[in-house]
Amino acid sequence: MQIFTKEIIVSESDLDQLNHVNNVTYVQWVQDIAEAHWLQNASDSILENYFWVLVKHTIEYKGQAFLGDSLIVKTFVESSEGVISVRKVEIFKDEKLIISSETKWCFMDMKTKRPTRITPQIATLFN
Repeated sequence: MQIFTKEIIVSESDLDQLNHVNNVTYVQWVQDIAEAHWLQNASDSILENYFWVLVKHTIEYKGQAFLGDSLIVKTFVESSEGVISVRKVEIFKDEKLIISSETKWCFMDMKTKRPTRITPQIATLFN
């Protein structure tokens, strides 16, 4: 399993009216790191022929983050079977887990715009 990591410094635009990171911002970060991980590993040929659509998203809030906090966002693909891939995202503040997310993505063919089986080549991109 390959873990992809990114650091985020909380900015003012990330905050809600309670002055902590907005729940919608966390959801955006989950999507952003999934996309960054895919783009880092997929070749131009793969990107021209395939894409992912989000099927299901769950998120558990375990803590809060505030302006200026340094966060570590980690993601990895837990499983890939058939047309579905399950991805985990965890966000840490001071080495403490504050957000845990699981997303299910459907692998799509660019030409047909229909689900297609995840090939061994694609699955190995994230091992």
